[in-house]
Amino acid sequence: MLEILSNTIETISKISFSNERKEVLKPLIDYIQNKVNSNEEIRLNFICTHNSRRSHLSQIWSQTMAFHYGIQNVFCYSGGTEATAMFPKVAETLTNQGFEIQKLSEAQNPVYAVKFDENQHPIICFSKPYFDDFNPKNNFGAIMTCNNADEGCPMVFGAEARFPIKYEDPKAFDGTDLMNEKYTKRSLQIASEMYYVFSQIKN
Repeated sequence: MLEILSNTIETISKISFSNERKEVLKPLIDYIQNKVNSNEEIRLNFICTHNSRRSHLSQIWSQTMAFHYGIQNVFCYSGGTEATAMFPKVAETLTNQGFEIQKLSEAQNPVYAVKFDENQHPIICFSKPYFDDFNPKNNFGAIMTCNNADEGCPMVFGAEARFPIKYEDPKAFDGTDLMNEKYTKRSLQIASEMYYVFSQIKN
């Protein structure tokens, strides 16, 4: 694990949250544990309307925490009900928290490579519909990270399970004095919950 990121995870490990929130996470924990018990690949697709903020944060932190806890065969993806672009503040926030991020293209919808460890394959991030060819077509868990995607997508085609784990959108603070603080806070919230999820998995 990259050194600054390791320090961030040490901080994350001390973040606590409510028992009610742990109940929200429990079905996802059970899903992952069942996959581990069956020696099956674990595919998680984090879905939000525009695939620009919360779904990317969730994809990246989930993959990182799976590695941190040595859970094998975890493949994390993200998607939306439509494609836009990964918002630049997400990359900036994650860089400040210790990830190494390369912008691989300068298109309207850039592709980013996100590294959490010197020798591990980077996480590839760009905005896409959840059913994009880059993502799995079946045998995956769909994690709905926002209200609009959860309500607007009554069916996620190919998903074998669905988990509403919703986060407030830091977009509400774009262009304000609170922007940096709110993006940092949301990233750490998602990180702490993914830390908890993978801490509960028994290999």
